[in-house]
Amino acid sequence: MAERLKCVTPPFRVSFPAVFEASSYQGGAPKYSVVMLFYPAKFTDADKKAWKTMHAIADAASKDKFKKLVKDLPANFKKPIRDGAEKEHLDGYGDGCMFATASSKQRPGLVDRNKQPILTEDEFYPGCWARATVTAYPYDNVGKGVAFGLHNIQKLGDDENFTGRMAAEDDFGDDADDVWTGSDIAPEDDPMA
Repeated sequence: MAERLKCVTPPFRVSFPAVFEASSYQGGAPKYSVVMLFYPAKFTDADKKAWKTMHAIADAASKDKFKKLVKDLPANFKKPIRDGAEKEHLDGYGDGCMFATASSKQRPGLVDRNKQPILTEDEFYPGCWARATVTAYPYDNVGKGVAFGLHNIQKLGDDENFTGRMAAEDDFGDDADDVWTGSDIAPEDDPMA
């Protein structure tokens, strides 16, 4: 078995993060994971280099086990990087997007731009921007293919939350007294009091 090569991904939007608590998929062993949404048309030269390296480590893992590059694997093999058009019904996916899942049985390290630990799900959510360190590995068990192993994640920036959920302070204006005063329920009749 060849040595697993590690690389840093290009920036991606976060989808379906399970980085604070492991989750199980279709009855499998619980894992920590993140789906990474890449937009190659927006890549800088440095991003293109990182993207090429991701493909190279996936190819190395595929050649080690299956003696073929990822692109030459049979159709029934799972490929590590897929076309976002496959899941265009989901936020962030669609034309121009490529996606990959990275997972691990061990909890990944998670830091912000200043390399300070991120401790809450409010700070790391579906839709924010990040990058990760990953390895690639082949598998041949229930299915066959090549996947990415997740090591660490760095949040790079904020963006619209894919869940549509807003912070409470953004949901309400500064008119709480006006709203309450205009209500048919007087404060003393408040059923919650």
